[in-house]
Parts: sequence; C-alpha cells; structure tokens
Amino acid sequence: MSPDSDYWERWIAPLLAFLAADTPDQITWSGKHRVRAAAVAEEIEFSLHLAEGMSDRGTLEPAALQDLRTIGRLCGEVAHRGHVGRWEDAVHVDPAWDEIRALARRILIDRLGTWSRPLPSRVLPQRDDD
Repeated sequence: MSPDSDYWERWIAPLLAFLAADTPDQITWSGKHRVRAAAVAEEIEFSLHLAEGMSDRGTLEPAALQDLRTIGRLCGEVAHRGHVGRWEDAVHVDPAWDEIRALARRILIDRLGTWSRPLPSRVLPQRDDD
C-alpha cells in the first residue's frame, strides 16, 4: 500500500465518513465516544495537511482538496463563533455543519461512488480543555 493510500484509508476517509453521516448517526457515535467539536476540528486540520501532500503528488483530485479546504475554513468559522464543546451540542447550533456534511459526501461520492461508509472504529483524540 502506498503512503497516500494509507493516509486516505487511515485518516481522511474515516473523518469524511463521520462528517458525511446523518446527524442522528453522528450524535449517537460522538456521544458513545465523547467526541468534542475541537477534536473534530483538529482532525480536519491534520487531514487537510495530508490531503495537500496527496494533491501535490497527483493522488487526490483538486476538487476534493478544494472541498477539504472549505470544510477546514467552515470548521474554523464555527470555532471562531464559539460553537464548540460536545459534538452532539455543536452540530445542532451552527448550520455550517450541514454544508460540511454535504462537502464530505461529495468527496466520498467522487472518490468511492458512495458517501455511505461505516463510522470509524478509531476514536478521535480528545483534549481535556475543550
């Protein structure tokens, strides 16, 4: 497996699966794993860094990179507005999450033919100061 394939399967695809999931599924999963919105934002930032490298090497489509950049920008705007905390609370407060969901679905559909994927078994990293 190439490093770019590993980056996609290990980091980017699971994050997009979570972001693309229907809100009730996100809430159930995030509540079970106690996911904080700040952890999602950090994961988006890290995945964007990996995606930029993949794009530079021609293994990620430019449209997908642009959508990931938009996801990162929107997530930053949500954090700036102060809509952070537990994911199950944050996802209801800010309409940007609907746009993020649509972008994540588009990336998955363009790359895999479907947006519906199992939610990740790996839990996003947490910070105590969220």
